Amino acid sequence: MTIVQNSRPYPVKRAMRDNILSYGNSVLAIVPGVALAATIAVVANTMRSIPAVATFSPMILAIAIGMAVRNLAGTPALARAGISFSIRRLLRLAIVLLGFQITLTQLASVGPKGILIVAGTLVATFGFTLAAGRALGVERKLARLIAAGTSICGASAVVATNSVTEARDEDVAYAIACVTVFGSIAMFVYPMLPRLLHLDADAYGLWSGASIHEIAQVAAASFQNSQRAGEMATVAKLARVMLLAPVVLTLSVVTRASAQPAGGKSARPPVPWFAIGFVAIAALNSVVSIPAGLRSATITLSTFLLTMALAAMGLETDVSKLYAEGLRPAMLGGLAFLFIAGFSLILIKLVG
Repeated sequence: MTIVQNSRPYPVKRAMRDNILSYGNSVLAIVPGVALAATIAVVANTMRSIPAVATFSPMILAIAIGMAVRNLAGTPALARAGISFSIRRLLRLAIVLLGFQITLTQLASVGPKGILIVAGTLVATFGFTLAAGRALGVERKLARLIAAGTSICGASAVVATNSVTEARDEDVAYAIACVTVFGSIAMFVYPMLPRLLHLDADAYGLWSGASIHEIAQVAAASFQNSQRAGEMATVAKLARVMLLAPVVLTLSVVTRASAQPAGGKSARPPVPWFAIGFVAIAALNSVVSIPAGLRSATITLSTFLLTMALAAMGLETDVSKLYAEGLRPAMLGGLAFLFIAGFSLILIKLVG
């Protein structure tokens, strides 16, 4: 009896040892890919010191560099596990940390009319883009990504929406290209229009924040007008970012419903816990005084992790497949851009 009793712990110890070794091997497996994505993210951030590319966000630069590496040199097989980890795990963590950029006080400063304009524009643009995508014959998942990127917050919205939509990496790259191109056009065209359209600083800032895609593009277009316009545009843009979570949660419900087979058993699409975490962090940021240094560090970390995720997506993107998508998605991105610019301007004139 004593021998049997004393021998029983050994299988348990062996199982624990095997689990530790397995976990260690899993961690080691992701290191090369994560290191490659991080290196590209550092390069992308460094490139922003170049005046010619300073207006582009590091996320846009990272996916472009990743695509160049993938299609010119090839992605090392050793990096596959870490690339997948960056696209999925690090991306979700980054979206949760985005909540530190927003407080309810900031949103309140836009005013009820401003919130109505931002929310109404987002919903209308998302619906229009999906309808136009069906009319043009654009694949549904890609149309959703373009709709999210145009109506919410550019590349961040594209990658967050894809956590639920689960489109191909090529679709993600195409959607990001669309919001980058048309957002950049807005960045240069908008500053020439306030006087022509009879927009004061507040109205112009609200229009910029409610309709331009990337936050860097919003800042570049609005601060050219005035400090007041830039501040209003930034807050309006943050209000759009705050609506990212409800949109992703809604898409998750729609995906869950559409995935139900004829037998009645529901499929299990991923629950977007990261979206819930995003809202929770934003709420915490609204009621708890977080030290400025810590808050700044979390925002920097969030941006860097998003940049890593997009670098990883670039490393998985085959340009030949991107080219095969054709011009219809680009046409959809252009139509969505024109719609969000026109619709938000009409609301500002009617409501503001």
